[in-house]
Amino acid sequence: MTTATSGTTSPLTSPLHDRHVALGAKMADFGGWDMPIEYPGGGVVAEHTAVRERVGVFDVSHLGKASVTGPGAADFVNACLTNDVRRIQPGSAQYTLCCDDAGGVVDDLIVYLKSDDDVFLIPNAANTAEVVRRLQAAAPEGITVTNLHRDYGVIAVQGTKSDEVLESLGLPTGHDYMSFVEADWQGTPVIVCRTGYTGERGYELVPRWDDAPALWDALVEAVAPFDGKPCGLGARDTLRTEMGYPLHGQDLSLQISPVQARAGWAVGWKKDTFWGKQALEAERANPTRLMRGLLVTGRGIPRAHCTVSWNGAAAGEVTSGTFSPTLKQGIALALLNPEIADGETVSIDVRGRALEATVVKPPFVQVQVRES
Repeated sequence: MTTATSGTTSPLTSPLHDRHVALGAKMADFGGWDMPIEYPGGGVVAEHTAVRERVGVFDVSHLGKASVTGPGAADFVNACLTNDVRRIQPGSAQYTLCCDDAGGVVDDLIVYLKSDDDVFLIPNAANTAEVVRRLQAAAPEGITVTNLHRDYGVIAVQGTKSDEVLESLGLPTGHDYMSFVEADWQGTPVIVCRTGYTGERGYELVPRWDDAPALWDALVEAVAPFDGKPCGLGARDTLRTEMGYPLHGQDLSLQISPVQARAGWAVGWKKDTFWGKQALEAERANPTRLMRGLLVTGRGIPRAHCTVSWNGAAAGEVTSGTFSPTLKQGIALALLNPEIADGETVSIDVRGRALEATVVKPPFVQVQVRES
């Protein structure tokens, strides 16, 4: 996909772009899409806190959408992507990765298993075309892979009051984590999946592209009685970092494998085949670096690519770093020498200043997720 920074095209816009502009949102390029980073009235910290304590609503329509259909579609996807689709039933979703032959991560994505012959995918914005291209190139006769990027919007409702917000609109709630319901809202179809990128209880809604504005308007109105807020991608980033969730392009990439990112739980190691299997199995036996959490013990905020030292020698680098609004201190994810254990003290070079941090296992914050 051509990004906004290429100088050849304007950034793409979500179906809710006019709503964000009307709300006065600060907009920025994200994966080639002009998306809201924060809104007036408190910015990232206020939006982050709203999700942790109450509820927030995010436009994430820049995320990709694709379908794989035809006899044996689920088996085909299972032979390509890392996780084992046979672990789940129709009506369930699954986090998985698309790897290349060297074990690098082309993308991480969510699989919605509709049936054995119908699989819906939500990749990341900038990687959708490449994921679709790879699947199309590998698809046998009878399997159709379709890029639906701008056929659907995606709206995330996240926080402790997310059920109450959806119930006020007559949308289904209470289904199991990583499961979805194909529902009807005011005569229009919408997929309601109990997923999210914040660690809080929440849902991701997938309406048709042209139906997204009306649903957004209703959700923004519905969160207001709970002191909820529209939230931008700035808060989405601080929320996911507090949970230790990876961001593709920073914590996962063609150079950062699932083994290094400690995402082996999303790999079906017992499957006969998936893209990158041989390389990942070899690396699993002898990893050279592993993802860890870093909790800053003083004042300062680590950022991506900062060098991390241990016992006086360089031992890795930060992949994601931010200020945690919940903990009110700096946190980071970093690829480190695998000999470094949790509890060790390391030093982060932040613009020439040494910042002390403790190695920890994410998540950095504990959330109370209501399961029913």
